[in-house]
Order: sequence, then structure tokens, then C-alpha cells
Amino acid sequence: MDRAEAVIPHKSGEAEPSAASPGSTGLAGLRERIAGARLDPYLLATAFFVAYLLLSLVRYRRMLTMSWDLGIFEQAVKGYAHLHAPITQLKGPGFNALGDHFSPVTALIAPFYRVFPTPVTLLVAQALLFGVSVIPVTRGAGLLLGRGRGLAVGVAYGLSWGVQRAVDFDFHEIAFAMPLLAFSLEAVVRRRWAPALWWALPLVLVKEDLGVTAATIGAIVWWRTREGAEQEAAVPAQAAAREGEQADGAAAGEGAGPDGQGQGQDGTTGGGDQVEAPLSDAERYGPWAIGLIGFGVAASALALAVVIPAFHGPGYDAFNHINGDGTMTGHIPFGTAVRTLLWILLPTSGLLALRSPLFVAALPTIGWRFLSHYPENWGTAWHYSAVLMPVVFLALVDAADRSRHSRQPWLRSYASGVPAAAVGAAMALTLSLPLASLGHTATYKVDARAKEIQKVLKLIPDGATVEANVGPVSWLVDRTTVYWVGGTNGVVPQYIAIDNSTGWVPDPMNYGSQLHPGSTYTMLANEQGYVVLRRN
Repeated sequence: MDRAEAVIPHKSGEAEPSAASPGSTGLAGLRERIAGARLDPYLLATAFFVAYLLLSLVRYRRMLTMSWDLGIFEQAVKGYAHLHAPITQLKGPGFNALGDHFSPVTALIAPFYRVFPTPVTLLVAQALLFGVSVIPVTRGAGLLLGRGRGLAVGVAYGLSWGVQRAVDFDFHEIAFAMPLLAFSLEAVVRRRWAPALWWALPLVLVKEDLGVTAATIGAIVWWRTREGAEQEAAVPAQAAAREGEQADGAAAGEGAGPDGQGQGQDGTTGGGDQVEAPLSDAERYGPWAIGLIGFGVAASALALAVVIPAFHGPGYDAFNHINGDGTMTGHIPFGTAVRTLLWILLPTSGLLALRSPLFVAALPTIGWRFLSHYPENWGTAWHYSAVLMPVVFLALVDAADRSRHSRQPWLRSYASGVPAAAVGAAMALTLSLPLASLGHTATYKVDARAKEIQKVLKLIPDGATVEANVGPVSWLVDRTTVYWVGGTNGVVPQYIAIDNSTGWVPDPMNYGSQLHPGSTYTMLANEQGYVVLRRN
């Protein structure tokens, strides 16, 4: 027996018998180990939920928000919470969020936001969703590869650079896709076809491009059920061939029944009842998988061609989200594409994920990013790679499980070691990723500058209209109506609040008059680089 066969279970979810560990013997020890293995995914998910939440909260409290996205999503959720349309004034007065991206799933946060009207509610929701996604990844890995490798894959996933980048970058709707993708693909590797299809279905409500991803999951299920049916059919066919060879030596009279009627292939007489064979997985779930393929593609097409343009109004171009401003600003350099692909595949799976059909589910996201003319979509920053992480790690699990049947000893050995290598790589990379900051006491301290800025922003009364840039936005949306600086489209706000730390506005009061000719503003505060103006 080679090393791979010794360490990877030979049956899905069952390890080979081994010597009892010290301190746990007999049936009681076995029960204890099984109970612990069942709890592993949930304990790991809880630990990562706490870590993600801490990272999000300390960044928010220290005013380290990186973009206007948190404010945009908060405005949309705020609209849903008050049973209104998801108007995002930051995108323009009266602008409907569904005219930007089709993400109605964010309405699920609305009841909680109604009770806790703060951007922290969105950050808690995102941390929870990311944490929950750890459960199916760890559980699926444990069932197929054994407890130790399951934990290794779960930790590697939770620490993966794609997940950490997304948690660090405020809030985005793709948080809802993480558990949906993870539960769906876990069901695939466990051959639970109905849950795999059901978990993929709601992806169409997360973002307009994810309908195509749901379609690819339907294609994977269709392929895997046919693959399983072919394997199952091979065994009875071989048995039937052997029986046929034995029957060739029998007497001719044995081919007829007592009454002269020929016997059927199943051994019953021609007049007897026929027993129908049970439907194969391909027959039972294949049509539903094909249905998901059609539904996913149709949902994405409908969102891009009908729904989003209807909410956006005149001037919508479906390719603006790919081209940035709708112009051909450039193509992804070959070196950048290779570098991004290697980051997606190498530290996460040692390229082993490429051996699994599950990796097909990553292709729609990789495709639109690489076709984009918007450089931010090409690399490894921001949140764009998060949805690839559940796909790659469960593809790793699937590939490792399939590789143990390989005739190549080196492949069996390599597959057995990849989970440990993946967790090692994830831990090493974490030293330079956001979660590493949780190990420093300074991370949890709100400095005097941040406290002073928060006092300055409190000068703006509740219910006011405010024009702001990134810094003040997430501290004002919950209690005021906030517009993006320079994007009020004729609305003259009562206040202007800007982060002028870099001195990009030499004369703030004159800048206010430039933004709104005919109006003048008085400076209320200019502290720590933050300026608050009030309209006269």
C-alpha cells in the first residue's frame, strides 16, 4: 500500500480501520471521534465568523473604509427596510440600485437593518455569510478525504486570500453567493443532486452574471449523473456477459417454460409480470439539470437586457460594467492574466483543482473579468475573487478524491499531500493579508484623529441632505440623505462633508460655490483634514 492509499479514506466519508488513538478505546472512543468530526465544520465556521467580524468592525471604527460601496448598499437596504424602492442617492438623485446590478437578495438584510439602522448591520451579515460558507467546504472535505484533511481544507479556505480581500473591502452582495456556491458544490461532491440544484438556483438573485454560474452547476450535475450511470451500467453488463457464457452450455429445452413459452431476459415467462428497473440518477435529475442550465442563462440574459435597463432608465449599456465607462480602455495583459490564474489555482489547490469538472463553475466569473476593459477586474485586489474560492477548494476536494483511484502512484501521493500544502500556504500568506492585523493590539484602538473626525461629522443634524466623498459617507448614510460629491444633478445639499486630507480642495468654501453656482457655504469645521460646510 502506498502512502496515498494509507491516508485517504477508501469510501466516501469513511476512513479505513485504524488503531485506536491513546485515551479513546472501543465503541465509546469511536463515538467520541465521530461526534468531534461532526462538530468540526461548525466550530471552524464560528471561529472564522468572529475573525471576519472583528476585522470589519475595527476597520469601520477606525474610519478605514476604502470605497463608497458600503454606503451604496446601505442606502439600498435602508430603502427596503422602510418598504421603499432601493434608492441609492450616491449614484444619483432617485437612482434605483436595481438599475446598476440585479441584487434583490440584499433585501434579506432589511428586517435587521430596520431594528439596527447602522452600516455595522451589513458588516455583521457579511461576516456571517462568509463564516457559514466554511461549513460545507469543511464538511465535504472531511467526508471525502478524512477528518484531518477536512480541517486542513476548511482552514485553508477560511484563510484564503480571496476571502480575506473581500472581507477587508467593506460590503458587497457577493457575500450571499458564498454559502450558496459552497453548499451547492458540496452536494455535488457528495452526489446529492437535488440539493446541488436547489442551492444553485438562488444565485440568479445575487448578481446578474451569477445566473450563468448557476447554469454551469447544472451542466456539472448533468455530466456527473451521466458519468455515474455509465459506471453503474458497466458492472451489470459484465455480470450479464458471464451469465450468458454459462447459459450457452445449457440444453435447448431449458430455453422454454413448462408450457412451451420462452422465458424473458429476467427469467420470467412471457406472460409473467415485468419488474421495472429503478430510474438512474441521470434519468431522475438530468432533465432538472438541463432545466437549471436554461433557467440560469435566461435569468442572466433577462436581467441584463430587460430588468436592469428598465430600472436604470435611458442610456443604459450592458457593457458599461465590463468596459468601465463604455469605451475600449484596454485589454488584460497576458502576464496579468497568467499571474491572476496562478494566484487562483496555485496556493489554493496546487493546480489540482484543474482535474475536477467543478472548476467549470469558476469560468464565467474568470471570463467576464478577463474580457473586461476595467483594470481593477483583472488582478487579485478587492472582492472579485471571493466567489472563486468555494469553487476552487471544493474542486480540490473532488480532484483529491478522484485521484486516489489513479493508476499513477505519484498522482495519488501528490493528491494526499495537497490539503496540508494548501493550509500551509494560506497561513504563510496570511502574514501579509488583512487577518494578520488582528494579532496587533494597535488594531483595536481608535486613535485621536478618528475620534475627532467623528465629532466633526456629528455637527451635521439628522435628516439633512449632504454631499460627501468616501471618508464621511458610511458615517452619515444611516441618519442623513447622502449624495456623491459632484453628483447631485441639480440638488443643492444643506451640507458638504469631504475628506480633504490630501489637500485636493485648496479652497473648500469656493469649491462649494463652484459645485452649486448661486449658493454660498459657511465652514463649520476643518479638523484632521475633514471639512464640513453649511449652506447659507
